[in-house]
This record gives sequence, structure tokens and C-alpha cells, in this order.
Amino acid sequence: MRKELIEAAHADDDVVDAALVGSAATGREDAWSDIDLVLQVRRDTDPAEVASRWTSQFYDLRGAAHHLDVIAGGVLYRVFLLASSLQIDVSFWPEDQFRATESGFRLLFGTPQPSTEPREPEASREIGMAWLYALHSRSAIARRRVWQATMMLDQLRDQLLVLACMRHGLNPHHGRDADRLPTPFLTVLRQARAVSQAEPELARSHTALVSALADEVALHDPGLAADLATPLAALAHVSV
Repeated sequence: MRKELIEAAHADDDVVDAALVGSAATGREDAWSDIDLVLQVRRDTDPAEVASRWTSQFYDLRGAAHHLDVIAGGVLYRVFLLASSLQIDVSFWPEDQFRATESGFRLLFGTPQPSTEPREPEASREIGMAWLYALHSRSAIARRRVWQATMMLDQLRDQLLVLACMRHGLNPHHGRDADRLPTPFLTVLRQARAVSQAEPELARSHTALVSALADEVALHDPGLAADLATPLAALAHVSV
């Protein structure tokens, strides 16, 4: 399939550059990897028109069942799900934007613009998202909305994983390096996870995760940890 897509890119007059990214570009590909293809669209061509044409081919010729669009930095990333369950990501870049934005970038043909470094998450923002999820988990538990509480606790735990990955210099995106975090930290999160949707158990999980958040903030920013100490202590308690 990847070979066919590369041949299609070569044959498309509106595509002037192409590259592979992701696991195929970094030597980490395995049986569960997707295909990530980056296309540079000719300057006088609308990327949306090229994307539309490629999308039709995916449905007509390649067994696409559905697709999802993600827009980042003005670039369209179209994510296809094939009938076989294979995921194929194709991004359509305007000619003046085509460049490597991550370490894994294998040029197939063409001449890209100078590469840029990926934008790393900001600890302050991720901490803010964490306490926001904690606020919603507390209110959901108090209101006996157990499914909302479950979702918010999961989101809070995910933010703790992001923050810990950032602190250890690991990839914080989509849990890609979460399994490489130190065992003691992962044990804390494992023990904090609710084992049922019983309200007391949700409340126990909430308290444990907010405590873990306070510890994590202190490791990132002691000054901010001092500012958040009082509200996080209040936030840790929930009535059931």
C-alpha cells in the first residue's frame, strides 16, 4: 500500500515533494504502525482540491471506510481508516510550508523548506488543564454523575502522564512514551485509578490523583506549587 501511494505521488502533477514521517521514517515500524505520507502541493494549486481528488481515490480504489480531518498550522491532515483497519495519514502542504517538523522525516522526492522543531507543550498550560479536569471530576462526583466523573478522572490521569513525560524528557504526545516512565510514578497512578464507579471509589481516586498532581507541580515549578497548595488541598476533598 505504501509503495502504491508513493507511486501515486510521483505520478500526480500537482504534487512536487513527498516524504514519509512517523515510524517508517525512524526505523520503528512494526505490524501495528500506520502509514504517514506528507505531500507538497504545487504553488498554483489549491491543496483542498488535491486532497479531494486523493480522497476519492481512497474510497474508490483503496478500501477507505471513513476519514477524519485535522488542521494544524494551516495544513490539512486527512486520516483514513481502511476496511482492513489500516490507518493512513496524508497531509497536504502548501508549497511554501513543506518542511520537516519532527525528527522522523524521510524525503522521497523534492526539496523541502528548512526544518523546524516541534512545539513542545508548556508545563503551565498542562498543569492548568489538570486542575480544570480535577474541578470537573469533583463536581461530577458530588452530583452523582458517575460517567462524567469517570471521564474527568481519566483526563486528569492523562495530564499527569503528559507532565511526567515532559519532566523526564520523553515524548508527551498521545502516550507514546508513557510506558517508559519510572515504575514508582506509574505505580502511584495505577493505585489511584478507580476500580469501580461506586461513588466512594470515585472520590478516593479523585483525592489520590489531586495529591499526585500537587506532587507533580512541585517538581515542575515550586513557585507555582506554593500558589496552588491551598486550592489543590481544598480541591482534593469531595463529598459523596
